[in-house]
Amino acid sequence: MSMFSLRRTGARLTPELDDGELAKLMKMLRDSSAWGTIGAAELGAARVGGVLKRNPGDWDRRAHRVSVLAHALSDSSLPSEWAAREPNNPDALVLHTWVQLVRGRWQGGLPDAAAVVEECHRAAELNQHDPTPWVVLLGVYRLERYPRNDVFALWQELLARDRWHREAHLSMLDFLSPDEGGSHMHVLEFIDGMRAQMPANAPCAVVELTAHVMQYHTVLDRGGMEALLARNHWANPSVSQALDRAYDTWQKPGFFHHAAALADLNLLAYALITANRKDDATQIFRLLKGRVTSWPWRRDGNPVGEFRRWQDRLGV
Repeated sequence: MSMFSLRRTGARLTPELDDGELAKLMKMLRDSSAWGTIGAAELGAARVGGVLKRNPGDWDRRAHRVSVLAHALSDSSLPSEWAAREPNNPDALVLHTWVQLVRGRWQGGLPDAAAVVEECHRAAELNQHDPTPWVVLLGVYRLERYPRNDVFALWQELLARDRWHREAHLSMLDFLSPDEGGSHMHVLEFIDGMRAQMPANAPCAVVELTAHVMQYHTVLDRGGMEALLARNHWANPSVSQALDRAYDTWQKPGFFHHAAALADLNLLAYALITANRKDDATQIFRLLKGRVTSWPWRRDGNPVGEFRRWQDRLGV
């Protein structure tokens, strides 16, 4: 896709979403041409550390920032150098461990999982209220196929620190799915238990709709006649009601306050499209203003291209 087309539609990948401080940092990290000079790594680490120290106690935003930075810096030596230089800095440690988790997912495993686990525990000791090291540990345990009892013990540690942590709930959703040895029934039980207690605008409110989109993709992956009739998934009363709840509430001004609200709206737009609710999807596309997340759009091709295709078809 040409740059002209991107500018015309305004569609663009924005992993930082609407986090202005993170966006400035990401631009600085992308644009810097002096990373090989003396002191450049220290300067970069100082800038990263400055952003991670902002909004103390907002664990949701902290996880969002660490996740985005870990993916952006996954090919960089900055996280490892920072952690080696400041071994008692919990920000340096948690970023370094998340980077290792990102690399491990690409490679299908961690070369030294025990060292990553130890570093996570060190970060947790240095900042005992922070759930972020426990989120990384949960990812490590899932990747390395640790015993289920150990995973559930970690889950309790996470809940004790942040009851409605978005990243943690999405990680547990994956753990309970058939892809990781769980089942569709485990997923339903998890969602039902959440919905019985969770505030409607909790950061993890997207988990239910995420599960339905995952199930929709599972049907598509089966191919044949099932894939041709996959849209019927959204006609199931419980699924349709979940989509109605999301559409009726998520777009209300001020309803969501968490860092990944735009990612949730991307998922909602996608679900409405696949459910053939194009008029409703149009309204969500207008709210997004071209800000695209990789998932779930990448399921059908280039995420920006897919987003733009629907943007054009809907006349947004």
